[in-house]
Amino acid sequence: MAEPAPGQLGYTNLRDQALEVIRQALVSGEIRPGDIYSAAALANRLGVSSSPVREAMLTLVNQGLLEPVRNRGYRVVAMSEQDLDDVYELRQLLEVPGTLRAAANATDEDLVRLTATADEIDVAAKDGDIVRFLDADRRFHLDLLGLSGNRRLVESVAALRDQTRLYGLEKLVESGRLVDSAAEHRDILAAVADRDADRLEAIMRAHLRHVRADWADTGD
Repeated sequence: MAEPAPGQLGYTNLRDQALEVIRQALVSGEIRPGDIYSAAALANRLGVSSSPVREAMLTLVNQGLLEPVRNRGYRVVAMSEQDLDDVYELRQLLEVPGTLRAAANATDEDLVRLTATADEIDVAAKDGDIVRFLDADRRFHLDLLGLSGNRRLVESVAALRDQTRLYGLEKLVESGRLVDSAAEHRDILAAVADRDADRLEAIMRAHLRHVRADWADTGD
């Protein structure tokens, strides 16, 4: 797993911060199925004590993303191609109509806030900062979806996003296509601002197709 930037983990709410760093590494494919990771080793990389990291990993066990290996640590729960197809289908069924409903409630203030997050996505993509990109991308989509007013919908989509495996991100950085992906968030905001539901639906479906295809390319 790539070493976090200095100061990435402060001394407040370490468990939640560790959880986010580990989750992003899992989703981005930095932590891969088959390898065993100890809380102590990950804590050493993050520069914190083992306790918050162990708590974070146990949270991911409860979410079905990690499994404990007796006396050794934790291992990523493997996802088959069928599993990933199922996740993609569920995200299409939940996230697309949910985003359309949410967009209808978007105010000018919401658009300003979402635009600021889209700016973060752009910068992260240009810098090739995958962890920061994933964090901003997650916040963008869940913030937008939250405008639907349905907390359980947001939680369900968040859980599905966490089950996605995005092994192709490094190749997207190298090819420059991560910048193109970042630009799709601008297209989403433009469709929301124009109240163009048909265009928004088409963009969202294309965006999710990229997640399942380009982003999840293992290169095998």
